[in-house]
Amino acid sequence: MPETKILLDESEIPTAWYNVVADMPHPPAPPLGPDGKPVGPEALAAIFPMALIEQEVSTERWIPIPEPVREIYRLWRPTPLFRARRLEAALETPAKIYYKYEGASPAGSHKPNTAVAQAYYNREAGIRRLTTETGAGQWGSSLALAGRMFGIDVRVYMVKVSYEQKPFRRSMMQTWGAEVLASPTDQTESGRKILAEDPDSPGSLGIAISEAVEEAASREDTNYSLGSVLNHVLLHQTVIGQEAKKQLEKVGAYPDVVFAPCGGGSNFGGIAFPFFADKAAGREVRLVAVEPASCPTLTKGHYAYDFGDTVGLTPLIKMYTLGHDFVPPGIHAGGLRYHGDSALVSQLYHEGLIEAVAVPQVPTFEAGVLFARTEGIIPAPESNHAIRACIDEALRCRETGEPKTLLFNLSGHGHFDMAAYDKYFAGELEDYEYPEEAIEAALARLPRVAEGA
Repeated sequence: MPETKILLDESEIPTAWYNVVADMPHPPAPPLGPDGKPVGPEALAAIFPMALIEQEVSTERWIPIPEPVREIYRLWRPTPLFRARRLEAALETPAKIYYKYEGASPAGSHKPNTAVAQAYYNREAGIRRLTTETGAGQWGSSLALAGRMFGIDVRVYMVKVSYEQKPFRRSMMQTWGAEVLASPTDQTESGRKILAEDPDSPGSLGIAISEAVEEAASREDTNYSLGSVLNHVLLHQTVIGQEAKKQLEKVGAYPDVVFAPCGGGSNFGGIAFPFFADKAAGREVRLVAVEPASCPTLTKGHYAYDFGDTVGLTPLIKMYTLGHDFVPPGIHAGGLRYHGDSALVSQLYHEGLIEAVAVPQVPTFEAGVLFARTEGIIPAPESNHAIRACIDEALRCRETGEPKTLLFNLSGHGHFDMAAYDKYFAGELEDYEYPEEAIEAALARLPRVAEGA
């Protein structure tokens, strides 16, 4: 019988993270301070340990994974790669579809790949307390888990709309010992400012980041931890793509197209960047970031310097952005509701080296249900975006007869997202295309940076 799942041995867990910067045709645009001048590592030292700051600015192709991190990775890594034969049959496509299943982690998503690394480096720096934000709760639960592993207290500012939509993610965080607050709160200047302007604010990742950064910067014993966007976060996630390459080699396959959901970029970078190394060396492979039509950062945003948070506490980052005060609608893919994107993903997209597509909410759930009914796994709403784009490509292959090999990142399971599926089955989910005029208004408030910066 042909293989359904392709497994690696624990000894094949990657020993180093892959740094895409080494293969980018141009150096990354530097982060800037309020004066428009590039900031050095010292600007980040108030909230990050030096080891992570060094990774943030590194140009080395490979960065060794510490053994204590690999030891915890062994709890769930290597994750399985599946051939989606039943989905292929349902679509009547000549395409071969593979998916990397990151829902095998204790937290149920890809996020612990970086949470464990960040907790380790903070512990090594003597830090015993971390603040962070979370949208859907995937990241918050992952950092809660990692904090527990390394004896670090964790406070999570959870976007209010997700706090209310996903109570069991809160329960997971609390089970692992984290404190969870609905953001915006009245406990920070940033939160109080937002609540004064809009007492009923649903919150956003940008607002929650402001609160978490503010608290970390104001306390000597506390650092900040981020689940996406930054270079070192995408770096840690490259274990996904490295394993996928090895697994595909075992069956003599290589993808024509790689799909992944994209909000801040860690999901996409994790699976796509190791394949970008091949693309940079001349191999043909398409890398497609899939985002929600209601938060279309890459496809409708502006490539500019902007703050990573809403209030303006972070350095300015060159990225595709919808404006730092953009508050996206409360779609159920909470992990993709972010106004900006990774600087590395943004630059690669700007230079035409990767692709992006935006998909509406209802078709993503249609895809997720078809996937669950054929492959068995109920996907997270974020993962449904990649599934939708992959299915669309497989259907194009049915029309053209092309036997393409397609790969996507099934970044997490949807066991705590069933309320969203309930709404889908009840016909209560809406497709929300963010209005052009609202995007233009938010972009008009971008920080002014001198030309040539």
